[in-house]
Amino acid sequence: MNAAPADQIRLLDLQDLDLRLAQLAHKRKSLPEHAEIESLTKDLTQLRDLLVAAQTEESDCAREQTKAEQDVDQVRQRAARDQKRLDSGAITSPKDLENLQKEIASLARRQGDLEDVVLEVMERRESAQERVNELTERVGSVQSKIDDATGRRDAATADLDREAGTVTKEREVVAGSIPADLLKLYDKLRQQQGGVGAAKLYQRRCEGCRLELNITEVNEVKAASPDTVVRCENCRRILVRTSESGL
Repeated sequence: MNAAPADQIRLLDLQDLDLRLAQLAHKRKSLPEHAEIESLTKDLTQLRDLLVAAQTEESDCAREQTKAEQDVDQVRQRAARDQKRLDSGAITSPKDLENLQKEIASLARRQGDLEDVVLEVMERRESAQERVNELTERVGSVQSKIDDATGRRDAATADLDREAGTVTKEREVVAGSIPADLLKLYDKLRQQQGGVGAAKLYQRRCEGCRLELNITEVNEVKAASPDTVVRCENCRRILVRTSESGL
């Protein structure tokens, strides 16, 4: 393939722009906020799971407390009815009086036991409520950190996208000034060679693969006309000759 030396040199400008676009894309993908948000999101998920568990425990304790308080109230009402019967004097049989007194004493013990249950449940519920409050605060704190990191990521991304947009426009201008066949070869090689399709020949060394040309390769490049598109024998990239090639 042949191309004017000026067109070949413009490939180096195009290559610089493509490398800049690749760097911007890598930087966008590698923003530290990405890892920060991912880590914080994992923490948030774990905290929310713990919060749900604590809320469930608090809800279970609330139902258990309500049931225990109802049991206490039922025993208290029954004891009050029995005491009222005892105080009324309507029961005259000694045996019936003895049985009623025993029942009242039994209900009093039962009430005491149930009140102990209520206190125990209330303590567990209070502990669960404290856990819910603690986890709710921690969830809010982590969410705030995520929001902050997300804002920083979005701002950085917007800056990089604006810069990439400017570079892309510059690339379009440079690419439009390069012959189609040369541009096609460059793009093909760039895809095959890790993003670098054209490299400067500097002091007899290919700047693409960083290998120095041997004497035979140097002589071949010297013998090639300025319009000839030279390829590196090692990496097969387009080798662009300049005044610094050392030929």
